[in-house]
Amino acid sequence: MKLLFKQHRGYESDHTQFIKSLKEKNPAIEQGQQQGRALLWDKAPQSLDERARQRDSAIAQQAYVYQNKLTD
Repeated sequence: MKLLFKQHRGYESDHTQFIKSLKEKNPAIEQGQQQGRALLWDKAPQSLDERARQRDSAIAQQAYVYQNKLTD
């Protein structure tokens, strides 16, 4: 098994080569990716009071949204 890994140590797939060349041609891609991640994922921590307020103000939703409301 060791022999197999030694033979292919310097191997890069076509996809990896493409991404590397793309980033070399346009170095601003990295910055754009980081800005997009910050916009969607990196959020400031919320206080416990804020979390409780959001949880209490949420409207309960039916299991299947498009079903007509059943009346008992």
